[in-house]
Amino acid sequence: MQKPTVAEKRNYRVTDVQTAKEIALNWLVEIQLENVVDFGLPEIDDRYHVWRVPLLTHVAKSRIGEVVIDARTTLVQLDKTTEPELLENRILGRDNVHRRQKRKTQSIPKRRIAASAMRNTIAQGDSEEILQMLPTESIDLVFTSPPYYNARPEYADYITYEEYLLKLRKIIQLTHHVLAEGRFFVINVAPVLVRRTSRNEASRRIAVPFDIHRLFIEEGFDFIDDIIWLKPEGAGWATGRGRRFAADRNPLQYKAVPVTEYVLVYRKHTDRLIDWNIRNHPDQRLVSESRVEDGYERTNVWDIKPSHDKRHPAVFPVELAKKVIQYYSFKNDVVMDPFAGIGTVGSACTQLGRRFVLIEQDEKYIQVIRQEAKIWLGKNAKNVYTLNCESIDVSDTLF
Repeated sequence: MQKPTVAEKRNYRVTDVQTAKEIALNWLVEIQLENVVDFGLPEIDDRYHVWRVPLLTHVAKSRIGEVVIDARTTLVQLDKTTEPELLENRILGRDNVHRRQKRKTQSIPKRRIAASAMRNTIAQGDSEEILQMLPTESIDLVFTSPPYYNARPEYADYITYEEYLLKLRKIIQLTHHVLAEGRFFVINVAPVLVRRTSRNEASRRIAVPFDIHRLFIEEGFDFIDDIIWLKPEGAGWATGRGRRFAADRNPLQYKAVPVTEYVLVYRKHTDRLIDWNIRNHPDQRLVSESRVEDGYERTNVWDIKPSHDKRHPAVFPVELAKKVIQYYSFKNDVVMDPFAGIGTVGSACTQLGRRFVLIEQDEKYIQVIRQEAKIWLGKNAKNVYTLNCESIDVSDTLF
């Protein structure tokens, strides 16, 4: 019996040389070099969970670079793959010229920021698939709260915690592609309690925020802030933590009642300072109009009451969304939520003069968002772009 390969043992989606070549060829087609570049023998690098596909000149068969493919998601890692411009220079024998030019200019090249052409969008489907349809750098801010890992029966969508993290990694990686340079990804997340299945087992508390932090760093984001969302005292008693200690007061049984969640702030990696995004904004009037007024949060502890909505088991407060959107975007920016739920981010965006892109897989929540959009936008809801779901009909609504 043939032994499983390393790729098969690790459950990679890219498991063989031929698949790696096909992915690399698709990338070459995108940059229009498929007819002048050949492949060497692809190799798997399981230390970094990638395939490395050597690129050779078509005639001399000399190595000119490589395509690096994420073995778990099948995506080309553009930050680790040889740049198309450098490939062209090497094919044409201009490699030394390219190197001299890079040495001459140590400063970051000038670049104009173009306003995103995205309009308000509601998309039904898996974020992993929808994100691949969005234009590069078309999103100005991401704010989301991903589904809990099996914390409640309605969220038991993942067989293992590793599978859950892999799904989030794919979303983070794809978001990196659609997020504009130097802009922010803010995520609301908290540890989860996996309840015991019998009296002979202990419950487990999983430190989800710390694992997610590692994913962001590995996928090309810089850590900016850890904001603590503080809920009123007593909000965490529903978890059951602390009740045994409150009754017995025995040492070792102490467990703190959770009344906080994390709002983690990351910035898409760039060598440019944040001031660059401000100074080069295409509409300085919007920059001025977006200035934050007095009364803003001065510390990283935000005291906000939780929200409840019978239409969804885990909504976050619109107040939280509004603070994040005000602090990390300009007016008319495009704000995306890849796990939109019933559309809290869309409501906050509309109130603050931003555009929204809401992605949600569950059809019943999509229907809620479509109805809510009529309240947010009035008759302008008819202009919302809908993907994989019906357009919004405002003819039966009184305004």
